[in-house]
Amino acid sequence: MKKSLSLPPHCPDDLDRLQSYPLKLMQHQNEPTLQLVQKINHIIANNSATTLMLQEIARLLGNAFKVDCCCLVTVSASTAASESIAANWCSDEYLAMSHSSQLFSTEHLLMDSPVVQCAAEPFTIEDISTIQDSLVVGGQHLQLPIRSVLAIPTRFAGQINGVISLIKFQQYDWSESEKQLLNFVESACAIAFSQVGQINLIASQQQHLQKSEQHQSLIKQLTILSRSNLELNQMLQLAISSTAESLQADRGLLILLKYKDPLFRTQTKKQIPKAKATVAAEWNRNAPSCTTSKSDVEPQSFLISECSLCQRVFTDSGKVVVIEDYTDLQDMVTVASLFTVDLLPSLLLVPLENQGKVLGFIVLQQKTARSWQASELNLVEMVCAQMSNAIIQSQTLRQVQTLVDERTAKLQSSLELQAKLHEKTRQYVEQLRELNHLKDEFLSNMSDRLRYPLTNMQMSIKNLRLPGIQPERQARYMDILEQECTKEINLINDLLTLQKLESQQERPQFETIDLNTRVQALTTNLNSKLSAKALTINLDLPPDSLKIQTELEGFNRILQELFTNACTYSEPETVINVRVYHQVEQLSDQVIIKVTNTGRGISEEEATYIFDRFRRGKGGRWTPGTGLGLALVKSLVQHLNGAIAVESTPIPDSEQSQVCFTLTLPQFSDESEL
Repeated sequence: MKKSLSLPPHCPDDLDRLQSYPLKLMQHQNEPTLQLVQKINHIIANNSATTLMLQEIARLLGNAFKVDCCCLVTVSASTAASESIAANWCSDEYLAMSHSSQLFSTEHLLMDSPVVQCAAEPFTIEDISTIQDSLVVGGQHLQLPIRSVLAIPTRFAGQINGVISLIKFQQYDWSESEKQLLNFVESACAIAFSQVGQINLIASQQQHLQKSEQHQSLIKQLTILSRSNLELNQMLQLAISSTAESLQADRGLLILLKYKDPLFRTQTKKQIPKAKATVAAEWNRNAPSCTTSKSDVEPQSFLISECSLCQRVFTDSGKVVVIEDYTDLQDMVTVASLFTVDLLPSLLLVPLENQGKVLGFIVLQQKTARSWQASELNLVEMVCAQMSNAIIQSQTLRQVQTLVDERTAKLQSSLELQAKLHEKTRQYVEQLRELNHLKDEFLSNMSDRLRYPLTNMQMSIKNLRLPGIQPERQARYMDILEQECTKEINLINDLLTLQKLESQQERPQFETIDLNTRVQALTTNLNSKLSAKALTINLDLPPDSLKIQTELEGFNRILQELFTNACTYSEPETVINVRVYHQVEQLSDQVIIKVTNTGRGISEEEATYIFDRFRRGKGGRWTPGTGLGLALVKSLVQHLNGAIAVESTPIPDSEQSQVCFTLTLPQFSDESEL
């Protein structure tokens, strides 16, 4: 029977709820509850990207609870916070159902509907409302036939900061163990939601700071520009292009006025002047290189008396004219044709004013309606102030501006040079730090591999010097000395071989070998290792003897290392499969050798470094060895113009995996000149 939602009087604290639910295993889950929480904490600790972190947790919970969909949605108590972030994970069945005509519907989210159940006991009206809102946010991009939901709001520092929703596509009765487990992982997920909220807040603040820095940089550039010795039209063009591009406008115009009455500024306020407006500079997003300068093209102009939009600057007290969408005002305002308001209906017009006189306008236009922020309006007004001063001073202070510009150019050049030197120094420091880290890691691994055999040898020597040592113990210590000495010699030889292969000092000396016979001979040498773990080896060789041209010593060493690796990491009483076959791919003859064993799987992370020196998989942490085997295999394969790859495939309903090493070698023809 499905349990309908009830409304208790209050919600207990997180600690009390956490202590009230003992650790239990779900019936369909193999791992302990505590391990699930530890995995969530591991994801939080190893992911910095918010979306990726929530997606990983959703996938983990979805698989753990075996649901059709898991939805994680952030909830913010602050109205000033950014929008909610949703992370969804869906099972493979979703791909088949995504083409269904059934869509996500909020009709299933009514408070009295048994579709939604809250795992928290007891829960509040706020919990139910939050769950409903989060499902709408999380499911707005999903086409899911939701039939049953088990959800819980997460709390951090006493505030709801997210919702975990488990979704089934069929009607389902949620068990008490499932509710208790979801209640238990709520605290860990609350930490993830809190981290996401903090990262989003920091990103929002950084975005605001970056925008402020861009605005400050624009003002600084215009200040330097106003002191330059550029021609006035060039300076105005750079100013309008920088301003329009910085504010992401579609078009920018800088218009200058020429008054027929030079004493207009002394006239009564709100009087329309007799003046001609001329476009001095223009910037268009579609053609940013467009300029207005001296040419055969007649500059665009109009009379102020013909444009009621420009007249507002003289009649309105605010002076800044903002039209979000001209289509709503086209019957009330007349605009000069050069503004092309039919294509750019959103318009911002700010006057260039100096000592009470309007020198012109800066006009910014958009293709779509835009609401300008106060900081953006302040920025444009500051730009207008800069341009007004530049226009007034352009003819009277040119010589002074030239001197200032020369000194500013020297300072800027010095700063750029210092910035380049600083960047170069930083790069050198990073390279040195990386080299130092690699050196330390190499010396640490190398010292370990050298120290252990030497320690055993020293111990054996001390025991041999003891008086009255028995002959059989003396022979045993001599065997230990010989074995450890052999290990040291093999380690040094492997290092020398790797160095020689990487330096490419020698070309491979190819010879023709019988591949079937060689593989059978190498596997015969494994009998002692196979019997020690009750392993069997299955050879799948081509019926006809397969010939290959390769370097015999390197080929033998590659297969020996692969076979030894398979024996070492195979589970007892399992089968090692060796398959050899020939294929032609892209007109190239190739011999493929696959060595497959059953054991602990290799993760994607381990696969990236498993062929590196002294780097071993987690399963080989306590297994004796030098850590050079697979590194030597990779170098030898490259030396023979081949390729080596590893693939780990989990075995269903088992903790083990099928680990397959695939060796690919070219099969040269007998007539090839090597």
